[in-house]
Amino acid sequence: MNDFEYIPPKNVPVSDKDLIEDLKKVAFEKNSNVLSHSLYKEFGKFDARTISRRFGTWNKALLIAGLAPGNIRNYSDEELFENVLNIWQHKGYQPTRRDLNLPPSKISQSAYNRRFNSWTNALQQFVNYANESDSSLISIENPREGIRKSNRDPSLRLRFKVLKRDKFKCVKCGANPAKDPEVELHVDHIIPWSKDGETVLENLETLCSNCNIGKSNVH
Repeated sequence: MNDFEYIPPKNVPVSDKDLIEDLKKVAFEKNSNVLSHSLYKEFGKFDARTISRRFGTWNKALLIAGLAPGNIRNYSDEELFENVLNIWQHKGYQPTRRDLNLPPSKISQSAYNRRFNSWTNALQQFVNYANESDSSLISIENPREGIRKSNRDPSLRLRFKVLKRDKFKCVKCGANPAKDPEVELHVDHIIPWSKDGETVLENLETLCSNCNIGKSNVH
């Protein structure tokens, strides 16, 4: 019997090799070529977040380990652009790559890389999309009573136009999420939809949730 036993000191950095080997070990023990984030969290030796940070993404680590990427979803352009707009609206200015890892983003950078090859290209595509012509941006003159010429809900492109025009802040009180993360902005009708207001640029405004609730449909 040995008198001494080596115990690794705490806080020693874990090597990339150790992380990859543990991924392989858990996958082998669970007889699965696809290792989900939740499965590893339950049976793995290390923190799954450490692995994601070390290799860029969880799926990149799986690829290095020779495992099949999991949890990949092919988002539509509309879903990806909607996420960009939500971040832009929250910050009040053009989002950065880092913002994809923070609320309110619900989509990671890898999804944009798969679709557009890079985050820079994704942003350029979003701006091109937002600047394209949209029939809902056209002024409606003398609409016939009772006949709708627009949908009730503004399109993503139209929402971006309104928010950008109003500088991503409430036109009533000036509140904006960039200064107060608790602020929630809405794009709403000036002449209410219930009173035949159309969903067009000149009949939409940016309001915070408090001002929007207080406004109701008093017009």
